[in-house]
Amino acid sequence: MVLKTFGWSFAVTALGLVAAFLFGGWTAFGIVAILSILEISLSFDNAVVNAGILKKMNAFWQKIFLTIGILIAVFGMRLVFPVVIVAVSAQLGPIEAVDLALSDKDRYQELVTDAHPAIAAFGGMFLLMIFLDFIFEDREIKWLAWLERPLAKLGKVDMLSVCIALIVLLISATAFATQAHQHGGTHVDKAETVLLSGIAGLITYLVVGGLSGFFEGKLEEEEEREHEEEEKAAREGKPRSAVALAGKAAFFMFLYLEVLDASFSFDGVIGAFAITNDIVLMALGLGIGAMYVRSLTVYLVRQGTLDDYVYLEHGAHYAIGALAALLLITIRYEVNELITGFIGVFLIGASFWSSVRRNKRLAAAEGDAATKTEVSSGV
Repeated sequence: MVLKTFGWSFAVTALGLVAAFLFGGWTAFGIVAILSILEISLSFDNAVVNAGILKKMNAFWQKIFLTIGILIAVFGMRLVFPVVIVAVSAQLGPIEAVDLALSDKDRYQELVTDAHPAIAAFGGMFLLMIFLDFIFEDREIKWLAWLERPLAKLGKVDMLSVCIALIVLLISATAFATQAHQHGGTHVDKAETVLLSGIAGLITYLVVGGLSGFFEGKLEEEEEREHEEEEKAAREGKPRSAVALAGKAAFFMFLYLEVLDASFSFDGVIGAFAITNDIVLMALGLGIGAMYVRSLTVYLVRQGTLDDYVYLEHGAHYAIGALAALLLITIRYEVNELITGFIGVFLIGASFWSSVRRNKRLAAAEGDAATKTEVSSGV
């Protein structure tokens, strides 16, 4: 079952790591491996969400999402989008950006370095908003309760996450301007670049969130309408035209899933810039990770068991918050790529370990309760 589901992912992993080694030696091999782990870690909750919705869809629409939908996600967001980001930031054509990445690495690195403040501000703000909206939401299950409980109370203040994000952006822009001024640079232009890019990242997050909410609302409307049609058909004793209604609901599910997947993959793409500026390594690492997201989605649907490890979503979002902070820090200071990657892996690992401990405690408690029940029945 596992080999059948993850076979293609294993094959793509082997080919991708070999290609990375041939492209840049063991350093490139390590970066691609870290990017793959990061993408899988950040997209685990994406796979869970996908599986939860996919199981409601018929076989035809499941196949559409797992073929055309994943094709869009892998090639559109993970491979093309990094090229677009660098091309726009460095004011290059996409073909020129790819050509430089392959043929003139020194010039390409120079252009990316010049564009890095804009990329870091844009991505840092987008990731920061995801993290803030998560920790300010009151959730039934809390991982770090001592921290998440008071933050959930603060989250009741309207637009708090946006206000905090803008304050962080202002501080980041000011810090960068100070550094540029000390080195005789054009601190005003760079500060404006950081501010504009950060605001663009904030706007992008709000737009993606709005689209997701729109499609989610449409999905709920279609499901409610379908339920009403089922009840009406049952009362009248008439067969219901299930194909048309299921088709509408499935279509909105598909659109909703694509928007969600785009937003999740955007996290991985932006986070990857905190680890490397090399488009080739980024494409290899994120492509491998995306294949595992697909395989994990299929596995969860076929198994019928979702999210037994309840703290993994928390760990993924704390990793997103760490990446946001690191991206903003790199506007002024250089951060080692390995440190950046392993922070995310550590947080995911810690949340997984906490989930395993929780499951053991619950199992032990259920066992004790069953024993007490047996004793009481015997008495």
